[in-house]
Amino acid sequence: MPGGHYIALSGMRTRLSDLDRLAEDIANANTTGYKAERTAREQVNRPTFDDSLQTAIDVVQGGRRMDMATGSITPTGRDLDVAIEGPGFFTVQTPSGMRYTRDGHFTRGADGTLAVGDGNAVLAQGDNTIRVGTGKVSIDQDGTVHNNGAVVGKLQITEFEDPGRLERAGGAMLAAGTQTPVEADQVDLRPGALEQSNVSVVVRIAELTDVARGFDALQRAISIQMNDIDGKAIEHLGRR
Repeated sequence: MPGGHYIALSGMRTRLSDLDRLAEDIANANTTGYKAERTAREQVNRPTFDDSLQTAIDVVQGGRRMDMATGSITPTGRDLDVAIEGPGFFTVQTPSGMRYTRDGHFTRGADGTLAVGDGNAVLAQGDNTIRVGTGKVSIDQDGTVHNNGAVVGKLQITEFEDPGRLERAGGAMLAAGTQTPVEADQVDLRPGALEQSNVSVVVRIAELTDVARGFDALQRAISIQMNDIDGKAIEHLGRR
């Protein structure tokens, strides 16, 4: 197969990955605290091509990064809703390990602990759970949680050296990956509010259109190379 085919095929492959990323972003446009992803492309030369196909170059994804732009913060008036102003993430204990999120839409777990929507516990400083029982709950700007006026814990806000390198763990949940979580020194929360997704549907639809057109162009290029150029070459060689 000529090198040009490999270039086009690898370009189509990266655009299929882009379609998956864009579909996930658009599907989570209304997910509280969701962070979009950005990707780049890079050239990869295959050593095995050097002798026979020096023009064969792979185009691959250059890695994904989280877009940590802050989403709009919307007041809800709900006692168990809280948004983070500035850097940091709420810390959640899950069966798969620690997870981190900007989604502050909390609930009361079946056992009376403060939890996220799927029931996993939100952690306080010291990796402790927060027991809120059935009484009235309030959350201060510094993360202190009260139940019927009594302090029951202080939300653990975690920061990372490079938040863009966090890994997607489903919806608005993120995993630390190879990074080391650090407890934030300063915390600035907005009780009774939620941070919305930072996905711009208009931008994503425009990008989706561009990716689809690129895929179609590469597909036509392969068709031209295989059916027209290669076909004519075979025809002329056959006559000789």
